Amino acid sequence: IPVDIKVERFDKAFFESKPEDLGKLKKQYPYFFPTGNDDSVWIQKMQEPIWREVYSEVQKKYSNFEPVRQEFNSLFQHVKYYFPKSKTPKVITVIGEMDYTAKAIYADSLVIVALELYLGKEHKFYEFPNYLKQNFEEKQIMPDVVSSFTYRNIPAFPDKNLVSQMIFEGKQLYAKDLLLPEYTDADKIGYTPEQIKWCEENEAYMWRYFMEKEMLYSDDPKLTTRFIAPAPFSKFYLEIDNDSPGRVGAWIGWQIVRSYMKNNNVTLPELLKVNAKEIFEKSKYKPKK
Repeated sequence: IPVDIKVERFDKAFFESKPEDLGKLKKQYPYFFPTGNDDSVWIQKMQEPIWREVYSEVQKKYSNFEPVRQEFNSLFQHVKYYFPKSKTPKVITVIGEMDYTAKAIYADSLVIVALELYLGKEHKFYEFPNYLKQNFEEKQIMPDVVSSFTYRNIPAFPDKNLVSQMIFEGKQLYAKDLLLPEYTDADKIGYTPEQIKWCEENEAYMWRYFMEKEMLYSDDPKLTTRFIAPAPFSKFYLEIDNDSPGRVGAWIGWQIVRSYMKNNNVTLPELLKVNAKEIFEKSKYKPKK
């Protein structure tokens, strides 16, 4: 499938412009300059020493963006294969505001990548907890883009119970199995290899816990923070908490979706639309002992 991804370095254009060129930049990239912000805000960012330093660190790491562009090409060949109607987007690199909730955004015909959040987990700029920092690596760019893409393509379902949330997350992780076949499970979910191993070894134990505590069909919002949302560890309120990674509910949802796809003849776009109840019932999921 022929794909030729174009990359625009807005981070370079912005930090290498003079204040008097701001008008030109705003015409070229209107979506990065929301109305209501005075020009002085942008000029200050251009000139502020700390942001100049962030820019120079980004340039050190990404002066040659070609290897990443090649990865984008490969990813969008897979996207086109599974989603023939999807547009091939343009990739724009930016230096954002260190907002880890918006590292890579896939919006229709644009992919926006905030490079200041992919400088490597040990970078001196990062005063974030380890469970977040461990994913501030170049190899997380593609998984983050796929997450953004699939979240936009999975319909929101009315069910808010734990198993529905697990399967919602499981769908976007399963999409990575097909769209990023070269990547490890650890890279797809943003775990270390040790954390993946922990989940595999404790799968049956975790599943039994969810069943015995009758959590699967519970709507208790606390379960989201305990087992679905990014966190340093999951909260079973047991000794195992210290060793567990966060988001184990998402990991189990992934195994349920994998089991469903093995046992049912469904395409990836169809999978994203099937409701969680049907996936769970037809998955024949059994945790590995």
